[in-house]
Amino acid sequence: MNEQESFRDHISTVNDKGKRVWVYPKKQKGRYYRARTILSVFLLAFLFGAPFIKMNGHPFILINFLERKFILFGFVFGPQEFYLLVLATISVLVFIVLFTAIYGRLFCGWVCPQTVFMEMVFRKIEYWIEGDAAQQRALDKAPWNGNKIFKKFSQELIFFLIAFLIGNTFIAYIVGTDRLFSVINQPPTEHLNAFIAVFVFSGLFYFVFSKFREQACVIVCPYGRLQGVLLDPNTVVVAYDNVRGEPRGKLETPKTTGDCIDCHLCVAVCPTGIDIRNGTQLECVNCTSCIDACDSIMDKVKFPRGLIRYASMNSIKDKSKFKITPRIIGYSVILTLLLTVLITLGSMRTEIDSTIFRAPGKLYQEQADNKISNLYMVKLVNNTYKDVPIQIKINNPDAELKIIGKDISLPELSVTETEFLILIPKDKIKTTLIPLTLQVIADGKVLNEIKTNFLGPNKQ
Repeated sequence: MNEQESFRDHISTVNDKGKRVWVYPKKQKGRYYRARTILSVFLLAFLFGAPFIKMNGHPFILINFLERKFILFGFVFGPQEFYLLVLATISVLVFIVLFTAIYGRLFCGWVCPQTVFMEMVFRKIEYWIEGDAAQQRALDKAPWNGNKIFKKFSQELIFFLIAFLIGNTFIAYIVGTDRLFSVINQPPTEHLNAFIAVFVFSGLFYFVFSKFREQACVIVCPYGRLQGVLLDPNTVVVAYDNVRGEPRGKLETPKTTGDCIDCHLCVAVCPTGIDIRNGTQLECVNCTSCIDACDSIMDKVKFPRGLIRYASMNSIKDKSKFKITPRIIGYSVILTLLLTVLITLGSMRTEIDSTIFRAPGKLYQEQADNKISNLYMVKLVNNTYKDVPIQIKINNPDAELKIIGKDISLPELSVTETEFLILIPKDKIKTTLIPLTLQVIADGKVLNEIKTNFLGPNKQ
C-alpha cells in the first residue's frame, strides 16, 4: 500500500506503537456549528426536562425495565404489550438504516447524545478552563504547578458534577422523578442499591466524556462499523471535493494547483483527528466542523465555498444527481410495512382489553336448584396506571351471573384471569345453544360487548 493510502492501516487516534493519540481539536465556529449549537440546546432541554413532564399525574416518558412499566410520550405500555415496543424499536432501526443509506452519519453529528454532550457541553467547558488546542497541549506538557493543578482539578470536578447530573437523569427515566427524589431525601443505607446505581452510571458517564471521548464512536459504537455496508457512492456524506481541490498547493499567481491550499485547518478542528481529504473513514461522525473550517479559508482566499461539503462520491466524481437505488426502495418498503403494522396494532389498542370464552372441554352442569350452569373464563388486561373495578353484565333477563371468588378489581398495568358462572333455569332453556351478549363495564362505562353461547341440554 502506498504512503497516501497508509491511513487505512490504522485509526487516527492510535500511533505506530499502539498508544493512544490524544485529540486536541481547535475551537469550532461557523454556520453549521451555530445550527448544531441551537439544536443541541433544544435536545439537552428535552433530555433533562422530559422526566419532570407529567400527563394525568404520570411521567411523560418512563422506561422501567426492572418493573416492566413503559410510558412513551404519554402512552402507557404494559408488559403484555411488549411486542409493540419491539415493533417500534425495529422500525426505528430500519429508519436509521434507510436514513444512513441516503444521508450517511447525519444522526451521529447532529443528534447523537455522545456527540451532543462531548462537543456542546464538555468540550466547551474545556475551552473555557484550559483554552484552545494550543493552550491545552502546552498545559498538558507543563510541569505540575499551582495553576495546572487548579485548572485540572476544577475541570474534572465540573465534569464529574455534570456526569452525576446525567446519571441521576438517566435513573429518573427508569424510576421516575418522584421516586428518585424520595430516594435522594432518605439516608443512603435505606436505598443502597439505588445509590450504587447512580454512582456507577455517573462514573461511567464521567469516564466516557472525560477520558474515553471519541473512542466511544470509533471503537465501541457498532453504528460506525456498519458504515461499510450502509453507505454507497450515492450516499450524501461530509466529503472533500478532490476533483476541485487537487493537486494541493499554496496560493500561486497564475494558479496551477487545486483550490485546497493545504492549510490543514480541516484536520485541526476534527474531533476524531482524521483528515477528511483522505475520503470517508469510520472515525468521521459527519459533525461538519471541517466544512465550517474550510469555508472560512475559502472566504479568505476568495474561492467559492463548498470544497468540503455534503455530497456523494458520484456527485463529486461526475456531477450526477441523487439516485433512488434498489436498496433505498427495499428499505422504504420494509419500513412502510413495519409502520403500517405498528399503526394498525396501535389503533386497535384499548386502555382495558377483555376476552371472554366458555371454559374449554366443559359441558353444562346441572345445579341443585333446577338450574343449568356454564363455566366461563375472562381475561382482562389493564393498560393504565390506575386500579379499575370491573363489572360483567348479561343481557338475558332469565340468566344469572356469579363471579367465582371476590369481585373483580383490576390493578394497574396487570393481567387478570378469573372465572364466572352463568345460570339459567332449566324450564327457560328451549334450545341447545342460547346466544348471549356480555358487557364488560368499568367506572360505569361499557368497555366491550362480547357475544357468546350458552350450552344447554339437548331438547328431543
